[in-house]
Order: sequence, then structure tokens, then C-alpha cells
Amino acid sequence: MKNKKQLETNYLDTIKSPKDIRKMTVPQLKSLCSEIRRTLIDTVSQTGGHLASNLGVVELTVAMHMVFNTPFDQFVWDVGHQCYVHKLLTGRAAKFSTLRSEGGISGFPSPAESEHDSFIVGHSSTSISAANGMAKAKSLLGKGGTVIAVIGDGALTGGLAYEGLSNAGRSKDKLIVVLNDNGMSISKNVGFVARHLATLRARPRYVRAKTLFSNMVASIPLIGAPLRNRLLHFKTKLKKMLYSQSSFFEEMGFNYIGPLDGHDIVELIRGFQAAKRMDRPVLLHVATVKGKGCDYAEKNPDIYHGVSGINSQKGEVSGSSFSSVFGEELCALAQQDSRICAITAAMKNSTGLERFNNMYPKRCFDVGIAEGHAVTFAAGLARNEALPVFAVYSTFLQRSYDQILNDAAISGEHIILAIDRAGIVGEDGETHQGIFDVAFLNTIPGVTIYSPSCFEELRINLRQAIYDVSGIAAVRYPRSGQLPGLEDYKPDYKPYTLIRAAGARVLLVTYGRIFANVKMAAERLCASGCPVSVLKLTRIKPLDLEFAQIAASYDSVFFFEEGIRSGGTGEALGNMLLNLRFTGYYEITAISGFVPMCSVKNGLKNHYLDAESIENRVKARQMEIERERKWARTV
Repeated sequence: MKNKKQLETNYLDTIKSPKDIRKMTVPQLKSLCSEIRRTLIDTVSQTGGHLASNLGVVELTVAMHMVFNTPFDQFVWDVGHQCYVHKLLTGRAAKFSTLRSEGGISGFPSPAESEHDSFIVGHSSTSISAANGMAKAKSLLGKGGTVIAVIGDGALTGGLAYEGLSNAGRSKDKLIVVLNDNGMSISKNVGFVARHLATLRARPRYVRAKTLFSNMVASIPLIGAPLRNRLLHFKTKLKKMLYSQSSFFEEMGFNYIGPLDGHDIVELIRGFQAAKRMDRPVLLHVATVKGKGCDYAEKNPDIYHGVSGINSQKGEVSGSSFSSVFGEELCALAQQDSRICAITAAMKNSTGLERFNNMYPKRCFDVGIAEGHAVTFAAGLARNEALPVFAVYSTFLQRSYDQILNDAAISGEHIILAIDRAGIVGEDGETHQGIFDVAFLNTIPGVTIYSPSCFEELRINLRQAIYDVSGIAAVRYPRSGQLPGLEDYKPDYKPYTLIRAAGARVLLVTYGRIFANVKMAAERLCASGCPVSVLKLTRIKPLDLEFAQIAASYDSVFFFEEGIRSGGTGEALGNMLLNLRFTGYYEITAISGFVPMCSVKNGLKNHYLDAESIENRVKARQMEIERERKWARTV
């Protein structure tokens, strides 16, 4: 006789497309949800990724696919990290074990990966604007179907979300905005009534009856229209008392439905069916629990929001990182200086500011997902003599370019940008690589940029950024710990380090994390009879004339840069060498496009920034030079 576990149906194995979901009964859907949760926990434990957010949207995603028909209907996931369930239900379950690995399933929506992924996403608060445009295009071109944007309550702290709401609410398009609310608590006395009435309003019979009753009242001779208007006014007043949160969205032009229980599959299906029948924008408010169904993720949703893998003790692998060292050093400096403040855009723990917040809660400001505001807020703090440090991922700092330029740089405000996740980040893919910050900060006058290669250098550079320079000072550092090979490197306060090799006519120039790879390659080259020197830049903006003069004293100069080539430091040094009329050989190895999902190790290798590639490139060029010399002697 088969045991209970053997008798269980593996529903995921039977789902080849969302059409298969619509054949299932409610009990089967509930079993499917349980199976999805087990799959999420098992997979993310191995691959890393976003756990708590995906556990919270299991029923929500299943209900969406039960009611709507992708790709005819289109889903736009805000941020996109909660799309794992959607991927499991759209023909990718068999490859789900390859999540976030090179050549595997992306951790974010990717139209190149599947027709069911309608829009590439990686940053927050964008879904409503994108869905608004997609729905408008459907209307203009006579295409059918509904566009559904799913946005979390946290993403509503981003100003772009309100710009999208403002425009979308005025349209008459088939657009549904799902507010995935996993942070708002509903008071007990009002909450029960609101929930009960929300359930009634979401039923198809209610929607039909409401329309029929409105038309019937309006048809009464003489008094029909005024009576309907009076009843509508009374209903609106009553609804505002019961649903204080709904009035905001309705005043922006949305039909409001909710709050619905985000883990009740039947209630969700009814809600979506009601919203689908409406010929105007709808705001469907859904209350969910982040980490639902996993005890440790429910208790600590912030910790298990994004993980690099879960060990047997159900925790992340510990160890020093640039983020943790930054947080420790900032606390040490703040202990001596009450002017130091820390700012985060809803990423306190992941940027290393948790300890600072515990020690100095009045000096730690979480502004929500609002990087532009964070920079201008920092400029305001600096104007009145505070020392603000904004800790932010490189990829998210891009969103505040205008504020850096106009609100801080022009007036010379002294703000410090602690740029985390600089360089190749890896598994989160194209939208998250930190390869553009140097290039866009290079365009802004008066900015100083430090790029430490090791933990001790980060401590030094942070102190320099706070106390030794004016205007905007940036310290950029990678996600992971320092690369091996720097055990004998002793950083100091100088803006560069020159490691000379006897007889060397070749110079390797670099900065940041890959200094370790360049140094290793140089040691191998020297050992093989090809002496090379290394110029390691620590302050990469402004570039001193001395840097170019050192480079110009060599016959061949190779610049290696873990960032975008166009506008990068390599190009800046190249321009300085031109001004010095340098006649030797100059070559830049840098990144020339978007970096797809991969490990950091493979990302560096794919862009020829690993030690072996650096060594091989210098050897190959030196062989070319020798061949050219031999040819010249024979002419």
C-alpha cells in the first residue's frame, strides 16, 4: 500500500502553461499553493534569491492566472523579485532549479525568457507607469485584454508610483493595479466590517446588481437622476468612514476593491473577476503576509527577503563583507562626531546600517524607496552643517542623478555617498549590476570618488570622504568580501599605490576590487620574465596629473576597469595621456554593455578581468609588439 506522501499529486509537474491551472478545482488549487511553497523554500535554499516576498504572493499569483490569460492579458511585477511563482506556473517549473544561475531562470521578469513576462523589471515603483502605457497602447491599437500591475505597499514610498497612479486613474483603459499590502494593519473594529463588505463588493452578482439598480433608479421620471446622485453621495460618505484607505485611490480615479485576504484563493478569484468586468482602472487592495507558510521567514521577513542561500541552521552564511565593515566604521566615527547621520532608502540591513540604527536611532533615517529624495534630504542636512552619509546600491543611485547634480553639486553641499554593490553583482542580472556609477559621477563637477580594494582601505577612504574633501564625496565598494591576494597589501592615505618592477616598460593600471586580480597577474608575468609595474588608483576622481605622468613614463599601458568603458576612469586617463602627447601603446579592458545574470567570478572572467585573462592579454600584446619590432628591423 502506498503511503500518504506517495499518493500526493505533484501538480507542478502537470502544469505546462497557465491553461492547466484553469482546469483545477479549489481544493486542488490549495494543494498547488502548498506545493509551490515547498518548492520555493527548497530551491531558494540552494540557489539564493528572494524568499519571503515570493512566499507572500503564492495565492495571489495563482488567482491571477486562474482569472486572466497571459500573454493576452499582461502582468507587470513591481521590482520583479516576487515573480518566482509566476515563473513556476508559466512553463518553467522543470528548469526552476537553475534559478539565478548563468544560462538559467532569471530571478526577475525577462521578456527574452518567456512571452509570459511582459516587461523587464528590476527597480521599484515602475509597474504602474509601465502598465499604464501598455494598457493605453492596447486601447489605441484596438487590442483586447487587461494589464495588471502588482505593486507592494513599500514601493508606494517611491514618487514614480504616484506619478503613475495620477495618470492611470484618468484613463478609461482596462488596467488593474494590485496593491500587495504586507505591512498595513487593519484595526479590529472597522476591519471586520470593511473586509466583509469588500467580499460582497467583489462578487460578480454584486457588480451586476449594482449596475442594474443604478440604471433602474436613473430611469424614474423627473426624480431619477437627482435620486441616483443623492444615493451615490451617501454611499461614498459611508464608504469613506469604513474604508479610509480607499478614498485616496478613488479620488485619483480608480474603482477600489478591498481589502481582500491575500491568502484566500476563493476571495481573490472573486475579486479579480469583479475587477475584470469593470471598464475603467481598478485598485485591488490585497492584504498578504510576507514569508507566509515558512515560520522563520514570517518572523524575520527582512532577513529572508533576499538570501544567498540558507544553511542548516536556517540562516545566511556569516562573514565580513564590505557592507558590514562600512557599518562598523561609520558607527566608530559617529561615536566621536555627533554631526554624522546615516540615510537609507528602505535597505537598512543590507547596506550595513542596522547597528548604526540601533546605536543612533535619532541620526538614522530610512526615507523609503525614494533615492532622489534621499540625496536632496542629505543636501538639506549638509546645508545646516550635519554630515550625512547615504548608503545605497550602485544600481539604485542611478535614480537620483538629477538630485546629485542640481541639489547637491551646484551648491557644493558636502554629502557622502556610500555606494554599495559597485561593480559586477552577479546573480540578480542586468538591472542590478553596479557598473555605471563611475561613468555618470564623472560627468558631475566637484565630485570626489574613492574606490577601496580591501576592508582596511574602505575604513581609510570613508574617513577621507567625511573629513578631507568638500562637496560630494563617494566611496564605492563591492558586494562580497575582498578577493584573495592582498594579504601583503598595506593601504595608506595616498590616492594611489605604485608597485614597481625592475626593468619594467609595461604598466598595468586599475582600481577597486580587481586590483587583487591585476596584482596576481603582474606577479605571474614578472615570474615568467615579463616584468610589469602596477599603478593602483584609490582616488579615481579627480585624477591627478601625477597619475598620467607616471603612466606616460612607460612604453605600454593597460587599464583594467570593472565598470562601463564609456565615460569611465580608463577613458579619463587616456585623455590625460593624449594631452601629454603620449606616443606609447594604451589599451582599456572594461565592460561595454549590460552584464547578464552570472556569478561574480564568471562575470569577471567573461569580461577578461580575472587574473588569467589579464596575464594572457598582456603576454599576447607583448608578443605582437615583438613581432612588429622584428618586422621593422627587416624593412
